[in-house]
Amino acid sequence: MDGSRKEFIHKTVAMLKEAETSLPVDVMAALQNALNAETNERAREQIKAMLENVKFAGNKGLPICQDTGTPIFYVHVGRSANIDFDVKHALYIAVQKATEVIPLRKNAVHPLTRELEDKPLLDVIYEIAEGDQIVVDLLVKGAGSENASMLKMLNPSADIRKFVLETIVAAGGKPCPPIIEGVGVGSTFNGCAWLAKKALFQSLNKEHTLLEERLLKDINSLGIGPMGLGGDTTALKVFVEMADCHTASLPVAVNIQCWANRRASFEMGR
Repeated sequence: MDGSRKEFIHKTVAMLKEAETSLPVDVMAALQNALNAETNERAREQIKAMLENVKFAGNKGLPICQDTGTPIFYVHVGRSANIDFDVKHALYIAVQKATEVIPLRKNAVHPLTRELEDKPLLDVIYEIAEGDQIVVDLLVKGAGSENASMLKMLNPSADIRKFVLETIVAAGGKPCPPIIEGVGVGSTFNGCAWLAKKALFQSLNKEHTLLEERLLKDINSLGIGPMGLGGDTTALKVFVEMADCHTASLPVAVNIQCWANRRASFEMGR
């Protein structure tokens, strides 16, 4: 196996291990802040259980959730990067290895027969960047949060906030709140879906825009609360990504992430 390819696979497996068995510092801080601010005792117990679960998983080196999810790789390839191997195939091999060594649950099934497939499930998005590095960002999405996500081609005069809130109300406790929410506004049918998912790769420490702040306040006023059992904290963060769209359309996508916002990344030079 070529040295750079072998290193890439090794780093990817390590990144998957990190994402599956621990949470980023910003996510842990957001959960702790939610616990400190929560006034509903049942909600407080749920958040405490989440924090204890993460601690236990980290100590044991086990996945945080039984749904080890779908790994979504956001690959930034530098214009001057010297990549002499098939990146997507290397990611595929890495997920195969990680499935055995972490271990990960095999989630891939045929869409119609629902029979289990003996191959990993993953999603890969590429972006050309400056420099000579290749940077791989990872987001792990469980089915509960992904199933609660929604896309709609709105009338250009429609109320975006209304659609977002309707999506959250319909989701209720199914995506395991408190959630992180990515909203894609504009672009095309498939473009707004990627905007919404791309938003979820960001740090929770990023400052709110006025729209994001308003949406977060609106969502938390719904009272859905942690695990849908009521409380002050239905969402930890809302991110909105926008792009130009056709004059006759307004695509909007809501991509929801559960409280276990599993992210990690690595980079390689030439």
